[in-house]
Amino acid sequence: MKSLYCFLLAALLTLTAAPQAPACTTMIITPGASADGSMMVAHSDDDELGDQRLVYVPAREQTGSRKVFHEAYAFPRLVTKDRGPAYATPGHPPTEPVATIPYAEIWKLLGREQKVSFAYFDGNYGIMNEKNLMMGECTNAANFEPPSNAKAGAGKPQRLFYSSELSRIALENCATAREAITLMGALVDKYGVYDTGETLLVADENEGWVLEMCALPDAVHHSAWVAKRVPDGEFFVAANTFRIREVIRDDPDNFRYSKHLVPGLKKLKWWDEKTQGPIDWLRAVSPGEYNHPYYSLRRVWRAMDRVNPDLGLSPWVKDTYTTDYPFSIRPNVPIDVAKVFSLYRDHYEGTQFDLTKGVAAGPYGDPHRFVGPYDGNQNNVDTDKKFYGAWERPISVFYQGYTFVCQTRPKAPEYTKGVLWFGPDVAYTTCFTPFFARAAQLPRPYQTGSPQGFDPTSAWWHFDLLGNWARLNFQRMTQVDIQPVQQRLETKAMAGVTAMDEAVRDKSDEEAIRLITEFGFATATRVLDTWRDLTFALFAKYSDGYLNTPGGPVRDIGYSSDWLDRTNYKDGPISYDMK
Repeated sequence: MKSLYCFLLAALLTLTAAPQAPACTTMIITPGASADGSMMVAHSDDDELGDQRLVYVPAREQTGSRKVFHEAYAFPRLVTKDRGPAYATPGHPPTEPVATIPYAEIWKLLGREQKVSFAYFDGNYGIMNEKNLMMGECTNAANFEPPSNAKAGAGKPQRLFYSSELSRIALENCATAREAITLMGALVDKYGVYDTGETLLVADENEGWVLEMCALPDAVHHSAWVAKRVPDGEFFVAANTFRIREVIRDDPDNFRYSKHLVPGLKKLKWWDEKTQGPIDWLRAVSPGEYNHPYYSLRRVWRAMDRVNPDLGLSPWVKDTYTTDYPFSIRPNVPIDVAKVFSLYRDHYEGTQFDLTKGVAAGPYGDPHRFVGPYDGNQNNVDTDKKFYGAWERPISVFYQGYTFVCQTRPKAPEYTKGVLWFGPDVAYTTCFTPFFARAAQLPRPYQTGSPQGFDPTSAWWHFDLLGNWARLNFQRMTQVDIQPVQQRLETKAMAGVTAMDEAVRDKSDEEAIRLITEFGFATATRVLDTWRDLTFALFAKYSDGYLNTPGGPVRDIGYSSDWLDRTNYKDGPISYDMK
């Protein structure tokens, strides 16, 4: 007991000294892998207490210089008038930029001018712009994770960028995935990156790319990146570990890399061509998984196994540098948007890792496992660290802040081609709502609210409130009450998206944009009103451990015989005899 106490105390001190990093799961579904020829990029932003707002950033004239801001996740992530009214957060001082870059310099790196930015949807990272350029993200462990050094002196790298600002600059200026890779790669090479290793998924209607980057501990070769195209017809998933392995140096149509990569790794002695052959990106720049073994790889296995179980992939691997899981795979059945939703609602159900089973799931099959001071800090962990224990890390985790699926549908009209399906809070108990990428604004409830203070006008709080209440009787409440409503609303929204395809045909630009914007507002209002009513109904239905159905008798719920057998119930006072 004393050793456990000391372990917990040490872990608590470590946790208070090291803030947790966001941890996400992100996917690409190429047109040939999807059921309707769509390109999809999906992402769960797993940082519960961060800024969970979905923000519309309008197009604007780009003159002078572009401000660059430091990475920020806490509410408000950004306070400025430069990026639309939602970011002009009242009661907070303006965010100070760490630097500025002349637009002329950005356009030089891009290879063309973009005097008016593209409008886009923004979160803790850029999401999707009006040209249907889509982004996803996950954080990774890297060998070197320095702080920003924007005010660096002579001879020192600035380290100006984190992936969040890179993604926004790309969405403001780029129309295709290749343009975005070119621009972001050039910005990394010139100005450098700081903090964690990062994966950005970048896709347009035709191509999906995986861009991975990290800092290097060298003044000249300060940063490196690699980018690999996902072959059409295939599915890709990343979950907090770099997924690119062999660096291919002579195939620019499918693979690109930083000018600092080869000389930087040689100088640092992180790679030797004579003894090691081609560069293994993951092995060269990263310790592999972070937090604990299988924190990342189990999710990669689970997504791939659900997309194509015929591959027979094993959930067990030799070590963090395994090559057992391919870069991308072909699904055995074409993937539609509903399938992507289901992947993000996964707790390993039906497997040996099923989080709805076991003592920790409680009497009602709750898959959530809260993080404690004895757990890792969700970033680099010493390979010699001894763990007291660990929970499986599912795709649908209790600290999801939001989840989205970007979808570009090639057969749809230009105004309805791009759709963002957005679900606040935990994917399992959210409802995905569609917003067209060409819309002129987003509903206010999705653009407001802080997790640090309850706000009944915030969409995020609608879902967080019910998601937490559902843990009172998780399996019954989610399966009997929440999922039928969830499925009905999402199915209706899908039909509504299809109907809008016809509604905007032959309409003027102004009329089409008005229609798709109004559709987003109306759909969101219906979803939020329904969710509020459902929440209030379930407050009453499950209050105090009873089943209270309006118009019917109040019933006891109790516990299953299996759960009773695990407790001391059978040892309770059923006799006056002294035991």
